[in-house]
Amino acid sequence: METRDAVAAVRRRRACPDCGKRFTTYERVDSLPLVVRKRDGSPETFERDKLIGGLVRAAYPRRLEQAFLEEIADAVSAALREAGGELPSERIGELVLRELRDVDPVSYVRFASVYRNFSDVAEFESELARLERPDQAPSPSSSVRTKAEDPVLPPNTVQTAIPGSSDKEF
Repeated sequence: METRDAVAAVRRRRACPDCGKRFTTYERVDSLPLVVRKRDGSPETFERDKLIGGLVRAAYPRRLEQAFLEEIADAVSAALREAGGELPSERIGELVLRELRDVDPVSYVRFASVYRNFSDVAEFESELARLERPDQAPSPSSSVRTKAEDPVLPPNTVQTAIPGSSDKEF
């Protein structure tokens, strides 16, 4: 029915010839094996669906469009490719947090709580304080790096969704 270029993919709208139901497919080419270097130093194959699953859990029941979450995953994939196919998990988490921070602070804190492994309420309070005062210098152990501080990551190519702009809830 329709074909468009998407970030690192080709988006196709299709229709089932039998029932007429419409659906979208994405075609991606992965030329490099993409690897995430875990905190313990072990390598793990990057799983885009695993990242999207974490984003969906963080965004539930917020009103973030699935397409926005897919764009974040595409931006992470692009960063991995640009870095030669491997990045530490900390860089990936920081990239995701940077994208979520301004769009949906609740999803940001939920993702940060898992990514940074918050162990008590004080860590949540500290993160909320940083969100409320963007001019405050975050601590080095839990900061969201700026683009200038992280030259390995590509420029932001994600188009931010407007929270509440979709009828879907995740």
